[in-house]
Amino acid sequence: MPKAKKPKGGRPRKEIDPADLQSLVRMQCTAAECAAFFEISIDTLDRRIKEMKDEDDVAIEGFADYYKRQAPHGKASLRRLQWASAHRGSVTMQIWLGKQMLDQRDKQDHEFSGPEKGPIETINWDEISAEAKRELLKASRMLTNADPNGK
Repeated sequence: MPKAKKPKGGRPRKEIDPADLQSLVRMQCTAAECAAFFEISIDTLDRRIKEMKDEDDVAIEGFADYYKRQAPHGKASLRRLQWASAHRGSVTMQIWLGKQMLDQRDKQDHEFSGPEKGPIETINWDEISAEAKRELLKASRMLTNADPNGK
């Protein structure tokens, strides 16, 4: 009569769902975030990925390799959603995509500069005298309390 196999010690093996892993990586989740999702360590995640093969039956070298292969698909999906949002009339998305892809910028009506279009001079508050500070504060109060109509 053959002897029954003795069960191995330790905790039961945790498996990962490849479809879930693919979704997480395509959402740009880190190794730590993926491991937390599956309730395993990063090392265990890396070992499970090394046991997998890609669609061409090629071994995967670990999380970094898997991420490099899958993350661009997620970026393409996000770009597709942004594009669809712009096509549906989202002005905000249209403006954002214009800035990102067409190098468009908001028009600036005013540009501030110092004398002869040089830099604006600044004052280091800690380096001026108490008298100069009082004068600056007095001038500031006069400006803020001034009548905008000049009266």
